[in-house]
Amino acid sequence: MLNLPHLAACLWKYSRSKSKIRLEEAFQNDIFLSMAEKSFLTHLECGWCRREYDPDRLWNLCLECGKPLLARYDLVKASLAVKTADLEKREPTLWRYRELLPLRSDRCKLSLGEGFTPLLRAFRLEEEVSHSPLFIKDESLNPTGSFKARGLSVAVSRALELGVKALSIPSAGNAACALSAYAALAGLEAHVYLPADVPRPFVNECRVLGAEVHLIDGLITDCGKVARKDLEKYGRFDVSTLKEPYRLEGKKTMGYELAEQLGWTLPDVIIYPTGGGTGLVGMWKAFSELEKLGWINSKRPRLVTVQSDGCAPMVKAFHEGREFAEPWSDARTIADGLRVPAAIGDFLILRALRESNGTAVAVSDGEILQATYLIGKNTGIWPAPEGGATLAAFLRLKSSGWIKEEESVVLFNTGSGARYAHLWNTEG
Repeated sequence: MLNLPHLAACLWKYSRSKSKIRLEEAFQNDIFLSMAEKSFLTHLECGWCRREYDPDRLWNLCLECGKPLLARYDLVKASLAVKTADLEKREPTLWRYRELLPLRSDRCKLSLGEGFTPLLRAFRLEEEVSHSPLFIKDESLNPTGSFKARGLSVAVSRALELGVKALSIPSAGNAACALSAYAALAGLEAHVYLPADVPRPFVNECRVLGAEVHLIDGLITDCGKVARKDLEKYGRFDVSTLKEPYRLEGKKTMGYELAEQLGWTLPDVIIYPTGGGTGLVGMWKAFSELEKLGWINSKRPRLVTVQSDGCAPMVKAFHEGREFAEPWSDARTIADGLRVPAAIGDFLILRALRESNGTAVAVSDGEILQATYLIGKNTGIWPAPEGGATLAAFLRLKSSGWIKEEESVVLFNTGSGARYAHLWNTEG
């Protein structure tokens, strides 16, 4: 709706001005652009010590304690400005939740069609595993083939808005591809740091998209160490997992979408493959925001973290009752996205699991492969091994009785299996 008082003020301003700016330029510059500023972002808050920060400056971690910063919104005003019925008319991307995202102006919005991925009822898989209802949220249909497109769409948009010119990320593969794509769309430099043994399709995609690729001997944590040195040397902005506040905001839209796709209700259980944990933390944040908006009630799903038994720092910390996770030594697994020996958001992951009465499960690579094939032949989805891990965890939890009959369960397939060609037995 046009803001009439603002319109009148603009007309008065430009009628009194001695400048040579034309009236139509006044409309464009002062009115239409102000109407595009739709975010109810109010401040950033440290997830640990609660220190607050100006949201319109560039920040990485909290200056006080070095923990992740979280975006906060005026949810009372947002609830008055937008209703669930309004969403039905909007674009089928994550930007349909525009008011609850941090971008100030649509001028810097970078979109390749990310978000609003299908939530599929897996009927044949239900018969195979004797459980109903069972859903798969298929993130492989995002641009660049994984859920990482969500976080990087929002993070790079915000970085562009705040004047960043060069971006840096350590990655196991999918995040590097997503950063490369959105940096290319924005015309920004992208510097990606990948383990030297990462599957080749990730490297090829980043290079085609114009990124500077750095291959590092070791794990994603080793990539992070090299990237940090180059940050200081070359003045790049770090968009590592939870080391800036806005990738989380893109990931939280998975929680918004689940609620919308289920008629503003939530499932009983969500099983999520966890490396850095941004998606899990983001969804838990989303559910709190949705309740304050009045879009859902207080019922919450039980969250399940699944990791590989070759790299399970969150599982170990959860079952030992710890608040932080110790780094995992000699991390190894076929699921590259789960090969994250240390996560800066560990306390946020563990907090979400405990607040939701959830749990954490470690599964073997053999179980992951078997479950990946089971999803494929019963759903038509070619999941990444991380997606296969969620079904392996489900089977464990159903067998133990932790998941009860007729509880609704959502499995997250976070990416496409096509990038993991080396894993699949094409000989049958």
